[in-house]
This record gives sequence, structure tokens and C-alpha cells, in this order.
Amino acid sequence: MKNFSFKINENSYSVKILSQENNTIELEVNGTGYSVKMKEDISVKKTPTLVRRPSGVVPTEPVKMKPSSTSNDKITAPLPGVVMALKVKVGDTVKPNDVLLVLEAMKMENNIVCERGGVVKTIHIQQGQQVLQGDVMIEIE
Repeated sequence: MKNFSFKINENSYSVKILSQENNTIELEVNGTGYSVKMKEDISVKKTPTLVRRPSGVVPTEPVKMKPSSTSNDKITAPLPGVVMALKVKVGDTVKPNDVLLVLEAMKMENNIVCERGGVVKTIHIQQGQQVLQGDVMIEIE
């Protein structure tokens, strides 16, 4: 199983552990066999097991954007993340609470919705792109 080398009082010892069952260890020291019985149980280290609850579909609360006072609404990223899906394209007419895109942030998917209706003027992002907080993603007029 394992080999060890010791030096005690200027004497060298070569120890080979041959087997271990419960509290009894069979070993060989400089070629001589020994059977050693331990006083206490040898604790076996176990690898911890990660237990997870089954994942269910958890409805996410849509992230609502604050309307701006100008005629063009700029939809900005509420936090850093990755664009998972674009739900609109340039020229689409959108109504309030329509999902514009899905943004993955902190391992959660967030639906980004439109606060006011209008027509999609410009899309500054694409699927798979990383965005930072405050980056303009979509403009609606």
C-alpha cells in the first residue's frame, strides 16, 4: 500500500504497510513482518457529498425599467450580465410589460420588460454578449 522511510537515533528503517483491516495493520519493517493492533478505531475520511434540491421552474419577476422624460426610451442593463435571448427586433411595436430580452446575471435569468409602448428604434446588443450595468441595450421611440 504505502512505503515510508524513517531515521531514529541514526538508525534507518524502511516501513511498508501491506494491508489494513479495521484496527489491525500488517506491515514490514526492514524486511521483517509485523501485525499491529491499534488501540482506537482508525477514522476513515469521507469525501463530503453535495446534496441539492431538485431544481424547479421558478417564475422570475420581470425587471421594469424606469421611463425617461424624452421621446426616446433607452433600455439600460440593470446589472452586469450576459444577453441570453433577444425577444424583439428593430421596427417591432412593443406594448408596456412586453419582454424585450432575457439577461442572465448572477446565475439568474431576468426578463427585461418595456415600461412604455413604442417602436424599437435601435438594438445595441446581440445574443451572448456581455453587458455592464448602465450599458444601453435597446432604444425605443
